[in-house]
Amino acid sequence: MTVSTIRLALITYLTDDYDAAIAWFQSVLGFVLLEDTDMGGGKRWVRMAPHPEAETAFLIAKAVGDQTDCIGRHAGGRVGHFLFTDDFDGKYAQMQNAGVIFRETPRSEPYGKVVVFEDLHGNPWDLMQPAMP
Repeated sequence: MTVSTIRLALITYLTDDYDAAIAWFQSVLGFVLLEDTDMGGGKRWVRMAPHPEAETAFLIAKAVGDQTDCIGRHAGGRVGHFLFTDDFDGKYAQMQNAGVIFRETPRSEPYGKVVVFEDLHGNPWDLMQPAMP
């Protein structure tokens, strides 16, 4: 019997401006642009990830119609994305220098060092350096 595997490939990220989202992910988070294909009619297929070999990437999607109401509320106001790093202090300083809004000061938790920040649309994220096992 053959066992099939599945993997999480893409997560949609809603924006009102493709280029602003691309610029923010690149300059603030250091993500790489994997693909930017014109689909016609103002629609683009834009994939971004933390590095070229990442298993999961964001699909940057321009919201239309009622979808625009969800920009900045991707997880209903909760933290919806967790960005892990092995250099918390360095990444935190780089993000501060880039003008990122932090909702708190960094704190230590049993699971690691963490701080909540906002993306370009105000969605809350965690920047985290997981605790060593």
